[in-house]
Amino acid sequence: MLKDFLPCLAMVLVQVGYGMMNITSKLAMESGMKPLVLVAYRQIFSVIAIAPFAFFMERKTRPTITMKILFQLFLFSITTVTANQVFYVLGLENSTAIIACALNDLLPAVTFVLEVFCRYENVQIRTAAGQAKVIGTIACVVGSMLLSFYHGHTIDIIGSSIHWKYAEKMTNSSSNNETNFLGLFLIMLSCVAWAVGFILQERLGKKFEAPYTTTAVMCFMASIECTVIGFIFEHRISAWSLSSSVRLFASLYEGIVCNALAFCLVTWSIEKKGPFYVSMFSPLSLVIVTILSFALPYEKLFIGTLAGSVLIVAGLYAVLWGKDKESKLSKSKGDQKYDLELQAGKINDHLTKIEDKLDPVSS
Repeated sequence: MLKDFLPCLAMVLVQVGYGMMNITSKLAMESGMKPLVLVAYRQIFSVIAIAPFAFFMERKTRPTITMKILFQLFLFSITTVTANQVFYVLGLENSTAIIACALNDLLPAVTFVLEVFCRYENVQIRTAAGQAKVIGTIACVVGSMLLSFYHGHTIDIIGSSIHWKYAEKMTNSSSNNETNFLGLFLIMLSCVAWAVGFILQERLGKKFEAPYTTTAVMCFMASIECTVIGFIFEHRISAWSLSSSVRLFASLYEGIVCNALAFCLVTWSIEKKGPFYVSMFSPLSLVIVTILSFALPYEKLFIGTLAGSVLIVAGLYAVLWGKDKESKLSKSKGDQKYDLELQAGKINDHLTKIEDKLDPVSS
């Protein structure tokens, strides 16, 4: 019982952490913190948090880091970390926490489309798994279009009296809290960058069997990349100040909890239950964000937002189910092939023994 409960608890905590990240990011940016500065500090604090794990837990098992591996990690840091998080936080600045979190669930569908486009995966439309992935992808696209182009009436689930007073103070009257197409486009770009990183990680070279070291090196590279990008667009030293409590908390929280701690929990859960189990919890962060966002005075839930989110989550589960079905089928075929080869080997051995017995007789 406890063995099944702990991975579930770990993934719930991870999704709660990710949900809180959207709220803390919005509050930090409403207090005047620039999104690129926030991303840079997130990588810096994540390196400080994850480096001790990489050093102490993998110092005896860590393979040699070659130039080829460093180059691959550089590509992963550019796509999976820097581009993904820079586009996401810029999109979040021009959108709402609910819509940003919902669009983030497009990742499996985007990965599937890119793999088909690059001919890394066959659609297999005649199979139930292939049909599920195609239908799920279409549902995700329709859901994202609803989020982008249709709002409808506002859904008043909870009254505005619960709005967090601190959030009201952080929100200035000149802030742009409306969702625009640029914000939606940037969040979709973050999904594309993340998907490209996944494909690169799967296709390039031999896997580097040191996950904590891999994350530490990637975050270190990303911290340099994000800091350079941040200074290019934001020269003022005052913009990098962490004197504000909400800016300091957001930077520490996102670096330590959402990067370092979340990675450790996700890695452990994958080892215990597998990647499909971990992916099943992804929509939970959308529920968390929807609940927590009522603390922000400018967050509103529209009919179009709700309908689009439901379609995206349904599409996500359809794509995940199709991938899991294909994975099990492929494994089953592999086991059958192995059994046939094993039986063929035994038959050959038996025939060889018969021939050895017949040779003296024939001579």
